[in-house]
Amino acid sequence: MTALLPARKPARPFFSSGPCAKPPGYAPEKLATECLGRSHRAKIGKSRLALCIDLMREVLQLPDTHRIGIVPGSDTGAFEMAMWTMLGARGVTTLAWESFGEGWVTDAVKQLKLDPTVLRADYGQIPDLSQINWADDVLFTWNGTTSGVRVPNADFIPETREGLSFADATSAVFAYDIDWSKIDVATFSWQKVLGGEGGHGVLILGPRAVERLESYTPAWPLPKVFRLTAKGKLSEGVFKGETINTPSMLAVEDATFALEWAKGLGGLKGLQARSDANAAALDAIVQARPWLSHLCADEATRSKTSVCLSVEGADEAFIKAFAGALEKEGAAYDIAGYRDAPAGLRIWCGATVDTADIEALGPWLDWAYETTKAS
Repeated sequence: MTALLPARKPARPFFSSGPCAKPPGYAPEKLATECLGRSHRAKIGKSRLALCIDLMREVLQLPDTHRIGIVPGSDTGAFEMAMWTMLGARGVTTLAWESFGEGWVTDAVKQLKLDPTVLRADYGQIPDLSQINWADDVLFTWNGTTSGVRVPNADFIPETREGLSFADATSAVFAYDIDWSKIDVATFSWQKVLGGEGGHGVLILGPRAVERLESYTPAWPLPKVFRLTAKGKLSEGVFKGETINTPSMLAVEDATFALEWAKGLGGLKGLQARSDANAAALDAIVQARPWLSHLCADEATRSKTSVCLSVEGADEAFIKAFAGALEKEGAAYDIAGYRDAPAGLRIWCGATVDTADIEALGPWLDWAYETTKAS
């Protein structure tokens, strides 16, 4: 494909990338308002929190064996809550192939001082999953948001395992089929595939995780926002909308809107189809340009939501100028790669993005590439 000359801009700015992209048709005035300004402990507040939980269960097709709760601190808070409350009962293995996986390694090594086994891979790669010792508790990111690398499926997790599986699934849920029988703990946040607001995490617990919580007390003190048990029993209210601390009811309504929108698309399969179409459209753009490539070369482990791209010959300064040119035109926002990742682009292909907008991105990338080279 012949690149556009720098002076020939595409006809219109169109594209806002990033994991907070709102569902098409989103309008704040459509949100339920009767619960806003009311206590989350009031009957109406608890009913709306419970509705949000029920909708997440329905759209995710989460089995009744697994509990789901809204917790503080976005995905980070939810995952650290799981680590602080359940780790230490047996050995730990952590997998890291991008920045957030490395964050869990830091927590396990420097904060909890657990001396874990660490399996690492460079950005664009994934560790050898066959080397995992499932006598340990195992921590991994299902979809590496900052590297564009995901686990191919849940086949690497044995049905019978001694340790617990902890999946940071924040940019994976609602986009992939997840075998929940293989997952003991999963976490995510609304601002990724649902395009919701930040600040709240979602914690999913399977029966083996509940058993751990009720049979094991960690050696370290737990802050109030991490406590999931009382008198040796699971605090069931947390998984019925009785949140540990005060949530934003506006954020809850925002997530509820997105979930109802998802149901209108056909639920999980509808969201997956949109994400698949977006990833395919971006791949077509990549294949047509010799200067553009996927950071993850292996399609089987390449993300379909947070797609990371390499630009031939680009360094950090080039990418900054490239992304800045697009932002100045109002054509694309926040598409530079994560600060710790190799210099490149990161395009959000989750279900809240329209495929037509991904397709329209190609000419803008051409324009920005030629403009940045010329300058």
